[in-house]
Order: sequence, then C-alpha cells, then structure tokens
Amino acid sequence: RLTLKKIWHFIWEDDSIWSWLVNIVIAFVLIKYLVYPGLGLALSTSHPVVAVVSESMEHGSSFDDWWINANSWYVANEINKEQFMKFTLKNGFNKGDIMMLKGKKAADISVGDVVVFWSAKKDPIIHRVVRKWQENSTYYFQTKGDNYKTNKVSIRSPSLDETRISEEEIVGNAIARIPLLGYIKIWFVELFVNPFLSSQQ
Repeated sequence: RLTLKKIWHFIWEDDSIWSWLVNIVIAFVLIKYLVYPGLGLALSTSHPVVAVVSESMEHGSSFDDWWINANSWYVANEINKEQFMKFTLKNGFNKGDIMMLKGKKAADISVGDVVVFWSAKKDPIIHRVVRKWQENSTYYFQTKGDNYKTNKVSIRSPSLDETRISEEEIVGNAIARIPLLGYIKIWFVELFVNPFLSSQQ
C-alpha cells in the first residue's frame, strides 16, 4: 500500500523517468493554476508574463545607431531623440525575451510606454505607444514597433490596426524584461503545437 512517505520519496527523491514526468506535471499545474493567477492578481492584469515571438521591437545596434536609421518617422510624429531616451525600454527588446506586465489605468498610460494589447485575431501584440488621445470618456492609443526594418509605420490591416487601439484592448504595461527565456515557449510551439495543428487541417 502506498504511503505518504513513499509518495513523497517518489516525487522528490526518485531519479526515475516517471518521477521526472510527475515533477514536470506538478510544476505545470502549480505555475498555471497558482503562480500565474497569483502574479496576475498582484500585478492587476490577466497576462502578467508574455513571451516575445517577433522581432518587431528589436534595435539590433546601439541606441545612437538605431536612432540615425529610425528617427525620421518619430520626428515627423513629434517625438524627438531626447524624449525617446526617457522612454521605457528605450533600447527595445528581442524575440525570445520574457516580459513582465502590470495593469495600468488608461489615463496613466503615456507616450513611450510599451504595452500589450489584443489584435483582431485575439493575438497579443507588444509595441510602444506613440500617440494617445481621448474621445468622450474613452482613451485611444496608437502604437508602433521599434524595429525600423520591419515596422516602418504603425500597422493598419484587417487583422491588426494599431492606429486606433481602445483602452479596453490594453492588457498591461511592460515593466521588466527577462532575456531569452521565452524561447522555451517558442520552441515548444514550433516543435509540438504547430505540427499538431497542421495535422488536424
């Protein structure tokens, strides 16, 4: 008969493959149903942690070099170098990074903040706020990716219009970056989820 002591030993001290698999399942359950919701509650957002899956916020060089190539759009939209240097995450971030998010009232979101919002496809997008305005009692935002090679202007398409994002679509503000850790999720999706979805079509 299994006793609590044997179960405890199997989970925490046994080196078998089955023990490792059980540990992975326990870690997944704890993160998904305890840690993640707890973080969300503490940070006032439904998505406290997101993985960056595109290169749209990459600079690829020093800030000065990036600004030489990217500045024309920002200057034309009344954002100068001195202003940009005071922005959150002024050096951008990379595909594969993990971003920590915090909920923020729409009235407190500023030009220069990096925000996550929902696209029409219900995919989360993380870009920088470049314009903010109010209509009646609702705030609206325009965002743009920092990467001047892939995001020359703010995107406006049937699936994503970042020229007019209502406050209801905002998930949260980026407050911290953990480099490269998001590749765990990206590789998992590319190796397992995408092939599975393709086989169902």
